[in-house]
Amino acid sequence: MSWKRSSPIWRSSSSLSTSFLIIRFRFVLSSGINAEYGPVATSKPAAKAAKKEESDSDDFNFSDSEDEDDAPKESGMERMKRLAAEKKAEEAAKEAAKPHSGPITKSNVLIDVKPWSDETDLVAMEKAIRAIEMEGLKWGDSKHVEIGFGIKKIRIGNCIVDHLVGLYELEEKLTDLEEFVQSVDIVSHNKI
Repeated sequence: MSWKRSSPIWRSSSSLSTSFLIIRFRFVLSSGINAEYGPVATSKPAAKAAKKEESDSDDFNFSDSEDEDDAPKESGMERMKRLAAEKKAEEAAKEAAKPHSGPITKSNVLIDVKPWSDETDLVAMEKAIRAIEMEGLKWGDSKHVEIGFGIKKIRIGNCIVDHLVGLYELEEKLTDLEEFVQSVDIVSHNKI
């Protein structure tokens, strides 16, 4: 038996299918679920996204800097070096802030300062050496000592307060006089 569109059965079946589709469509709209394709997008997620954008401005920023985009990104190694330097500076500040406990110890130090060549002006070199000033450092006598082949070095004595002046610091300051000084040697170091 064939169904024709003009027949009353066809009409009834088509009206039934139409009414079924309408009911199904209403169900889909109300529940937000499509039986064939899964959840149907509604306007609710858009509202949630707008709400999320508003809440993003209120979020807590875990980074140290406000201008995160402007600052270049530092690598892990650079960050470790920076933090180590900061920690070292804090420890030095703490140590400098606390007073020295115990007896104040002093030392007599005899230093040889060698010039670059025999043409170096030793008088100007000695003035530059004595111009170095540190808390706890007193310069003493000096003399010119023959090295050989007409070259002389300056042997200069000083008295230092041990907890204020470090020998490595003093030696570094002397070698910073690069126009005069080739090398520095500590000849003797005696506690007073």
